[in-house]
Amino acid sequence: MKILNYLIIVFICINPSVKADSKQNLIDELQKGGKLIFIRHAYAPGGGDPDNFNINDCTTQRNLSDSGRIQSQKIGNFFEENKISIGKVYSSEWCRCKETASIAFKKYETKNFLNSFFSAKFTKNRKKQVIYFNEFIGTWDKETNLVFVTHYVVISEILNYAPSSGEIVISDKKLKVIDTLEIEY
Repeated sequence: MKILNYLIIVFICINPSVKADSKQNLIDELQKGGKLIFIRHAYAPGGGDPDNFNINDCTTQRNLSDSGRIQSQKIGNFFEENKISIGKVYSSEWCRCKETASIAFKKYETKNFLNSFFSAKFTKNRKKQVIYFNEFIGTWDKETNLVFVTHYVVISEILNYAPSSGEIVISDKKLKVIDTLEIEY
């Protein structure tokens, strides 16, 4: 029993430093540049969009909560505090993604290949959007970090990874996930 208690104490003491080392390794990788950074939009309660969804009318969409806005600010703070250079920020045309990008990074451009294809209304766009995404990164200079603020389904389709709201998923040039970072809301 004493040995088990000892091992538990050792594990508790070691675990935080392992997480800290992992986060520092992630920061080091991002500071080198040349990474694709996918961010699932910050916390927007619910799932999918209402039936009356209109891409040009935020009042018809699922939007960020106050917690999601705070989470967006924390995302921006992470990049700023760690002096991580960003070449460009691209966002889905959905309001919750644009608001996440605006709060976190201020400047962004929308790209329709980052739009959600979760609902039946947009499912037909999935293959075409992935093709357009791949063509787009084919023109990337691979020196700077690019940020894509998008949706669960897009990240899952491109990286085969299921992100949480506001989660940062870093991949290399070959779309291999390097690491992830969950930002609390």
